[in-house]
This record gives sequence, C-alpha cells and structure tokens, in this order.
Amino acid sequence: MSSPAQNASALTNYQVEIYLGGLSGKRPPLPTDLTRLRELARESLDPEAYVYVAGGAGTGATMRANREALDSWRIVPRMPREASTRQLARTVLDTDMPAPVLLAPVGVLSIVHPEGELAVAGAAAELGVPMVLSIASSYTMEEVAAVAPEVPRWFQLYWPNEDAVTISLLDRAKRAGYSTLVVAQDTWTHGYRPLDLDSAYLPFLRGVGTAIPFSDPEFRAGLAAAPEEDLLAAVGLWAGMFSGVAPRWDRLPLLREHWDGPIVLKGIQHPADALRAVETGIDGIVVSNHGGRQIDGAVGALDTLPGIVAAVDGRAAVLFDSGLRTGADVFKALALGADAVLLARPYVYGLGLAGQAGVRHVLRCVLTELDITLGLAGYADVAELTPDALVRASSMMP
Repeated sequence: MSSPAQNASALTNYQVEIYLGGLSGKRPPLPTDLTRLRELARESLDPEAYVYVAGGAGTGATMRANREALDSWRIVPRMPREASTRQLARTVLDTDMPAPVLLAPVGVLSIVHPEGELAVAGAAAELGVPMVLSIASSYTMEEVAAVAPEVPRWFQLYWPNEDAVTISLLDRAKRAGYSTLVVAQDTWTHGYRPLDLDSAYLPFLRGVGTAIPFSDPEFRAGLAAAPEEDLLAAVGLWAGMFSGVAPRWDRLPLLREHWDGPIVLKGIQHPADALRAVETGIDGIVVSNHGGRQIDGAVGALDTLPGIVAAVDGRAAVLFDSGLRTGADVFKALALGADAVLLARPYVYGLGLAGQAGVRHVLRCVLTELDITLGLAGYADVAELTPDALVRASSMMP
C-alpha cells in the first residue's frame, strides 16, 4: 500500500487530469464548483430525501451562521515563498491520512443512493481517505468494512441507554477493524426540523439507518420477534434506546473500559467542555454543531474553534466540521488550529448524483483545491498553517 504522502500527490492532480481529458472531449462527471451540487441534488433526488439532507434546525439560522463564520475569514497569501511541492499528509490519533480530511459520519445514505455507505467506503478505498461510519448506517459495520478493508475506519456511536448493547456494538466495531470511536454528544434527541416535519418524514421510523442496531445480538435479544418479522416493534425499541437520554460525563468510563483505541467526543462547542473532556482523558474532540441540524440560532461552529484550540492546548486532537464546502474552507479551519476536518454534505450530494464516482469527484476537488490554495498562499506543508495565514474580513473594512 502506498504511503499517505504518495496518496496525497496522486489525489491532488485532479485539475491537470481534467484539463488533459478535455483534449479528448472528456468532462468531469459533476461541477467542480461544489457549491452547485446542492441545487443539482434538489432537482434529482427524491424530495423527502433531499430535504432530510439539506435541511436544518428551525429557520436555518445556524446553517447560515456556519457559512458566515467561514466567510468572515480571508486568506492572506505570502510571497515569494518556495511552495512548489506541498505536503498534505498528516497523522491524527494514530491514523495516517493522505490529507487532513475525513469523510464525516452521515447516516441513512441509502435514501440518496441505493449503495449508500458501501459506495462511500468504495470511494474511501480508492483514495485512501479515512471514513467515519455512522451508527445510523443503512448497512452493517461489517458490510462496510468489507468494502474498504485496508483504509482507516472510525466508528461514530449514538450512545444507547442500554449498556449491554453499547458493549456489544463496541466489540463488533473493534472486531471489524474500526480504530477510533467517535461519540456524538449533540444528537441524543432529534432537532426541531420544520422541513422534515412538514413532509412527516423520518427515515428511522421506516427502518432506514437502523442496520447496525437491528443486526446486533444484544439489541435483538430485547425483541419478541426479529426486526425482519416485526419492524414496528424493532423501531419502537430503537427509539426508546437511542433517543431521549442526555449524555453524562459519569458514563464515559464505560467507554474506556470497553474500547482500547482513541475516543473522540463530537459536538463540543464551548472551551469549558473541551477542557473537561481533556481532563477526563478523552483523546480528541470534534468542534461541530451537527451542520446546523440540531439548534436554531446557535453560534457558527468555526467561531468556537480558536477558543477550544487554546483551551485544549495540544493535549488532545481537535477536529472540525459544520459548513465546510471547499478546499479553501478546509485551509481556514486548519489555519485556526484544527488537526483535521470532517467533510459531510458535499460528498452526500455527490453520492446522490453519481454514486461512488460522485463521492470520489467531491473528494478529489476538495483535496486538489486545498493543495493549490496551500501553495498559492505560500505554504509547503499543512503543518505550517497558523492563524497568521488569515485575517478577519471586518478588519479590512475602512
């Protein structure tokens, strides 16, 4: 298997490949301006599926705040500097990556494409980019692992309130080769999402996104009949077990007892919570507001990143998601202190529009733009990025 650095070099020449392909009349499968994918998805996806992916909490104010936070920073190029060859590879929580980008955990992907998470895993395997599998997958963790056996895989847990089920899920994830546990903190109950409510659509109630718990022996032990025989009863057990109970600090030792790899808390947005996570021995955090899907009127995720980076002070890995759309966005998050980022909606739109090829296209666009932006800004290595690479747009106004 090639090294992450070699993979990065192969991944970031997409622009050259596209131009050369144009000489024979070949065009990229989807737009290279990834902000256009949402509108294309609106036109082609089932309306309920599109709304579920694209929608957010309440009026969408937090989704807008995520973009405003990213747009409020401007990149300041430094010239002249030698940056002809760039280094994107990074190791985060013992995971070697060709670039500091992971495929974020997004559930119920079969609503946008029948191959769902399997197609995402296929793209990850092609490119060597780590994937974080959501427990809300349309396929089991074992099925997804079989598609990408050599690519680093993390597992995201929506924490059930039954310890026996939690332990069983963790054991399965370890045996299937998932190296890092990501524990969602902000989705213990469903956000108020008017677009989903207006269409009365929640895929879980139809048995979509439940493949992992429904296949778990401890979960199935609580059922009088298998989910295949009585879906309604299985959904009822799932709803009571995976929602309605807020996470607590005093439950974290259970995870450490049954998981010997890195543990990451996802959904941290306050420096005090980040500091407490470090003090309790957590290995990493994801600064995230779940893409604006949980709380309306919340702070933009990127606005919280610098304070959390300062509070953690290198004692744990800090990752970032929410609002990222482009390679330039990734540059900004890395400059503000993120060790890596998790890309979500853009690859989901790519999946819905073109399956595995669409996911691959999105990743190659993001990584190529990150590489080009890094070099043109005067940096040869993502490790060189600091807040000095950016300036607040408001500070430039007269």
